[in-house]
Amino acid sequence: MRGMKNNVKHVIWDWNGTLLDDLDICLEGVNRLLERRKLPLLDRVRYMEIFTFPIRHYYEAAGFDFESEPFEVPAEEFIVEYKKILNRTRLFPDVAGALEMLHSKGIKQFVLSAMEEQALRGLVKQHGIDHYFEEICGISDNFAVSKAGRGKQMIRQHGMQEADTLLVGDTLHDAEVADALGMNVLLIGRGHQHPDRLIASGQPILYDLVELLSYLWPVNRAASETEQTLPNTR
Repeated sequence: MRGMKNNVKHVIWDWNGTLLDDLDICLEGVNRLLERRKLPLLDRVRYMEIFTFPIRHYYEAAGFDFESEPFEVPAEEFIVEYKKILNRTRLFPDVAGALEMLHSKGIKQFVLSAMEEQALRGLVKQHGIDHYFEEICGISDNFAVSKAGRGKQMIRQHGMQEADTLLVGDTLHDAEVADALGMNVLLIGRGHQHPDRLIASGQPILYDLVELLSYLWPVNRAASETEQTLPNTR
């Protein structure tokens, strides 16, 4: 992580698959679309193997034919299905503890998602964690195409420094966004992409947010303990 463990001042969280455990309902939603078109359904492993950004490429890998219908048709259809079963989603069980720990250390936290922004804000509030975030940023439509651009706006607005900012996400696209924004990334291997794909990227990868805390703070604790034992020479 470019040696930044002691210097984190801002954490930008991805939402879907990082804080919100929604892989299974996304799988169910896309399979409803595939079934209507009499296309082979995806299992969980296949979904994680092909899910990608741009979303259009994922749909093509799943079997949708955009010569017979425009991409926007299944993209909007999926959102309808997703919303029908969205109430079954939960935050990952370690999310609240991770957000509180970062908050207690004075870390400013943000959400940056490819979800439509108004829906995103409502969902974060519904889960009772909106008070942890300086800003909750989504995109202006349902096609998930401008996450990096939205991130640039957020950085400018809040005067954030890339060198002390960490983006935490669950996909290779999060690594691409972090690279475009000039910041560090940490990938969590329990979301929408198979861990083997994340490992192959060479980016740092953990498997839960308990690991995130132990990854970031041991150096800080050791430094603090060392500082406390140093003699006062002033």
